[in-house]
Amino acid sequence: MKWLINLIVLVLLASSGYATAHEIRPAYLQIHETQPTVYNIMWKVPSNGNRVVDIQPQFDEQFSLTSLGHYTAIEGFIVYRYTLSGERSLSGSGLSITNLSSTTIDTLVTVKLLDGSSHTLLIQPKQNFVQIPVAYSSWQVAGTYTVLGVEHILLGIDHLLFVLALLLIVRGFKTLIKTITAFTAAHSITLAGVALGYFSLPSAPVEVLIALSIMLVCVEAIRQRRGVTSIATQWPWLIAFAFGLLHGFGFAGAILDIGLPQSDAPIALLFFNVGVELGQIAFVVALLLVGKLIHKVRPLPKHAATTASYFVGSIASFWVFERLFITFQ
Repeated sequence: MKWLINLIVLVLLASSGYATAHEIRPAYLQIHETQPTVYNIMWKVPSNGNRVVDIQPQFDEQFSLTSLGHYTAIEGFIVYRYTLSGERSLSGSGLSITNLSSTTIDTLVTVKLLDGSSHTLLIQPKQNFVQIPVAYSSWQVAGTYTVLGVEHILLGIDHLLFVLALLLIVRGFKTLIKTITAFTAAHSITLAGVALGYFSLPSAPVEVLIALSIMLVCVEAIRQRRGVTSIATQWPWLIAFAFGLLHGFGFAGAILDIGLPQSDAPIALLFFNVGVELGQIAFVVALLLVGKLIHKVRPLPKHAATTASYFVGSIASFWVFERLFITFQ
């Protein structure tokens, strides 16, 4: 029993600890050329209460950045505005973010030039420099949003716990494939619908329902070990699809915070979803491989899955009440 418990504890502690240390929301830098070599700059930085990370865009020496002297506070962010001017185009010049290497925050950069070209770039703490391209490439958008999708799922501990809960009720490789596919299809539908503006739900109740979905799947896993059959245990792919629609709203909230480039919204949305799926598959494969390795060292007792279900379900139950408290505070 302790082998499976240890595995799940390690996964939860590693994921939750990293999620706490890592700011999932990236900073956002929007550069819009309004006149030749003159640019409007919008700089959006994640905030936590009164705490704002001390980071700022830094351009090549040929450019002068002038603050417009005011900022706007929106939910979870502080927005600053600047004017940038220079003697040449930004194309081919360098861009970095001061103090970014001492944080865990990514920076999404969008550039729109007078000639109609646009660029989408990602600056990360470990690689705090990009060169603004001279020519447009849709692969820049695809690569940037794939990375953002992978990061979001691997740092989204509640989404990972739901996938883990699904593994506790799935029996057989074919059923596993059907279940993961159903979850993927469902959250892709709502993610696209919300991101493209077809429908929406308030984020606070969605977060409560996501936690509740984890708890309910864990309840079904416990009932399954007691010999009780239900729709969830007979057709787990159906439950995965139903709750996947809900989780899609959670993914959509993230991409709305990030933003979609106007000229490449379909590409960005597609590859953000691709990144989510790559991260999800990596998590499932890693969990199964580690579980198999542990099982080879010492076979798991028959009550291990029940214990794991109680453990994960308890965490989800805490989240339900915590998020309800925040919602009605």
